[in-house]
Amino acid sequence: MVIERVIISGGGTGGHIFPAIAIADEIKKRNPAAKILFVGAKGKMEMEKVPQAGYKIEGLEIAGFQRKFKLSNFVLPIKIARSLLKARRIIKKFKPDIVIGVGGYASGPTLKMAHMLRIPTVIQEQNSFPGKTNRILAAKTDCICTAYEGMEKFFPKTRIVLTGNPVRKELNGAVISDRDAALKFFNLQPEIPTVLVIGGSLGAKTLNRSMLKGIEQFQSNGVQLLWQCGKNYYEKLLDEMVVRDKNNIHLHQFISRMDYAYQVADVIISRAGAISVSELSIVGKPVILVPSPNVSDDHQTKNAMALTAKNAAILIKDDDARDDLVDEVLKLIKDKDRCDQLSNEIKKLEKPNAVSEIVDVCENILDE
Repeated sequence: MVIERVIISGGGTGGHIFPAIAIADEIKKRNPAAKILFVGAKGKMEMEKVPQAGYKIEGLEIAGFQRKFKLSNFVLPIKIARSLLKARRIIKKFKPDIVIGVGGYASGPTLKMAHMLRIPTVIQEQNSFPGKTNRILAAKTDCICTAYEGMEKFFPKTRIVLTGNPVRKELNGAVISDRDAALKFFNLQPEIPTVLVIGGSLGAKTLNRSMLKGIEQFQSNGVQLLWQCGKNYYEKLLDEMVVRDKNNIHLHQFISRMDYAYQVADVIISRAGAISVSELSIVGKPVILVPSPNVSDDHQTKNAMALTAKNAAILIKDDDARDDLVDEVLKLIKDKDRCDQLSNEIKKLEKPNAVSEIVDVCENILDE
């Protein structure tokens, strides 16, 4: 049964928003007449990104509990109550066939009200360690689509379907891009090993400081650096690079052609967000993961550990990165057998059809 009306709820970060939009796109692909409504949290990035993708969104006045003492915690119960009431009004007015939660503040009230109104629900859990909202909602949801094995520790086993995480369509062709065109695009030398550093669109302080400290080591070892530093750090790093030898150091605020970047990379350094890990599994290059410590439940470390347990990546703690990261990269890039092993094992984890399988799950629920 094709989906005719659906609410997709959640957001807060790109790791929640991108899968939500990918799911919506797949539903529209199957049924162009489908009516899709997003429900997000006011003031969060989904309120901007979702309309940019061409979809309507309603905002709830919901926020998370702050672990540090803040006055905002005292008004949180009021915000939750208002969000529940508004979510109920939205659902009753829109009349969805199914409600999909992708994690984030807004998905809690929305799926809670969907349960109360006896509307089928699906959770799409991106991480190897689920957030509190999804752990609570899972008891009454019809199905949980996961990206990692072993999730029965958190969710009812009979409701889990291992689908993987949706990734950008263009990345499915990342390893078959024109290598010569990719090298020319970044002005890279074809005979020199390339290290790709990706810390997200905003950047990652630890990765940037580690790369800055290791510039001379990369140069003396004949390695070129393709470095996405993020918009929060670009200008400052440009200033610091003025007095340094920039030979073979290619600094970018943002890399628009990630398929080209993945194609030229011999080793990749990355944070361990769920979507990043899923993309890296499809790309199949040797990866060193430096999980961000500034995320709830330290879920990036758990994502990285799920890969290292299968010899599919190398993990370096954020606190150790400035001293150890560059040495580990240079050691790896000279060890072809280790690189081949990492590539082979991470490639086994790829789930290129995740978004299609997630929508299949939703349609099957409606058929039943």
